[in-house]
Amino acid sequence: MFDRDADQASDPTRAEHSPSPDRSGDDHRAGRASRRSLLLTATGLMAGATVAAGGTAAAVTSPAPGPSSSLLPGQPGEPAGSRREMPLRIDVHHHAMMPVPVRDWLIAHGVIPPSGGPLNTQWDIDTAIATMDQYGIALALVSAAVPAAFMPTPALAVELSTIVNDSLSAISAARPDRFGWLATIPLLDAADAVREINRSYDELGADGVLLTTHVGTRYLGDPTLEPVLAALNARDGVALVHPYDLPGASPIAVPAFLMDYAADTGRAAVQLIVSGALDRHPRIRWILAHGGGAFPYLAGRLSLGRALGYGADPAVVRSALRRFWYDTAGPMSPYSTPSLLAAAGSDKILFGSDYNAIPAATLGDGVAALRADPALDWQARAAIARGNALRLFPSLAHRLR
Repeated sequence: MFDRDADQASDPTRAEHSPSPDRSGDDHRAGRASRRSLLLTATGLMAGATVAAGGTAAAVTSPAPGPSSSLLPGQPGEPAGSRREMPLRIDVHHHAMMPVPVRDWLIAHGVIPPSGGPLNTQWDIDTAIATMDQYGIALALVSAAVPAAFMPTPALAVELSTIVNDSLSAISAARPDRFGWLATIPLLDAADAVREINRSYDELGADGVLLTTHVGTRYLGDPTLEPVLAALNARDGVALVHPYDLPGASPIAVPAFLMDYAADTGRAAVQLIVSGALDRHPRIRWILAHGGGAFPYLAGRLSLGRALGYGADPAVVRSALRRFWYDTAGPMSPYSTPSLLAAAGSDKILFGSDYNAIPAATLGDGVAALRADPALDWQARAAIARGNALRLFPSLAHRLR
């Protein structure tokens, strides 16, 4: 979590485990989801990876315990021949979508089938910890990106959000050294959302919240959601913004998770800026999932749009780019990194895996790409792995062993 030079005093013993060559997570090979699980597949939590009906979660082999270091020779910006240890990571984008009570609710309401279904229905705490150990993740902030389509009425939204948040809180309470959590907030009714924010922080000890980009056609920044943002602002809240299907979009050959989710996150960021919500609530710390979606790369169009009746001043756009935080799920490396560094800087990038929306082996591929990213020097890698997350979530530091 820490840049080792700056933060070693706070956490001097933690170094990254070298990823094991064992890729038993490959057991989660892509298949075809059942028709009944199509709605869940569309959430993007599985990033297109499914398991065949009747499949089970893959076992992941953890490396032997101990301070196995990851040595990175010859990183850019380092003296020739230098070798530095990388700190173990904090993962801000880890989907614990299916604790048993949540899975039972979704089955009872016909959202997912009783067996099989998409990959992200297979989460369990032991496999998650083994995967984290395998790929050098010290602690994960678990969340469940539950879209409004799963909860078509305010009453159902409150019911499911309550079950989700009670379950995530229990996971963190059972293993506080490995898990924090972000509360799911039901956005159909603003008053319900505020009550769940208060309950999650005051009674359950949430570290932050996960907000979906939109509910129906109302995006974050919509006036009807103003009480929700005011409640988060009053708490200096951290909000992970997670995408869903674009409103009104018809299914096409290209899956929604591949392209539409990037646009959906961009829409939410733009609405927060143009509506003035970003400035009205300066104490909210926003994390844009998947490297910010399309926003960092198309932000210039927001300035261009002023001449067409919808946009923002270039100085406002530049400031907004630095206001947001961004996670590496997507993945960021290697293709998106240069643009994101130019837009926001390495001090606003957080490690995010998107597990278990993706198989364990795919998580490993993302870690390897991040470690080898030619746009990042050692200091940037260390900050992204750990240091930046501890600046955003300082209460996590005491949980780490």
